[in-house]
Amino acid sequence: MRDEGTRRPGGRSARVRADVLRSTLEALAEHRPGTLTVSEIARRSGVHATSIQRRWGVLQNLVLDALLTYSQEEVPTPDTGNLRDDLVALARLIAAYLDTPLGAALAQAMAAADDDLALADSRAQFWRARYGATRTIIDRAIDRHELAADTDRQLGLELLVAPLHFRALLTRQPIDEDWIERMVDALLRGLAQRR
Repeated sequence: MRDEGTRRPGGRSARVRADVLRSTLEALAEHRPGTLTVSEIARRSGVHATSIQRRWGVLQNLVLDALLTYSQEEVPTPDTGNLRDDLVALARLIAAYLDTPLGAALAQAMAAADDDLALADSRAQFWRARYGATRTIIDRAIDRHELAADTDRQLGLELLVAPLHFRALLTRQPIDEDWIERMVDALLRGLAQRR
């Protein structure tokens, strides 16, 4: 096993972080959330458990970092210049993420996180952070006068994300381009009624 040692930007420290985060995601996807341990992540990544604990503290911090990093890479916040295209682009990214084995497994694992209080807290922090990142879509639409200033940002995003997760995790129905556009148009009609 290798020890992380002191953190340096880029280089070895970045590789160690990437190995640990990847191993965390893989372990989270393969095991029930409540059975995830730092020891398992250390074994998978080849990084000492003490180095992992020194960098992230508790397992909850590591899980949150892994989920946020992966989601930011796989589901960046689009900026197309208009609300409809931003929402369609975001829905496409989420659908593509949920269509991967790892994305589907992580979504299922986080849905089951109520069994473990630390992971349930990580899930709540994850969604707060993701809503914080994607709320810029709604903020920009308000600035462009596409939406009313008092639009409920979180509700708008929940109404976009929930049907995607519902189809991917519960009904396992396909999420195609036509469905995404119809869903976004229905969401926009609902938001427009508040103006």
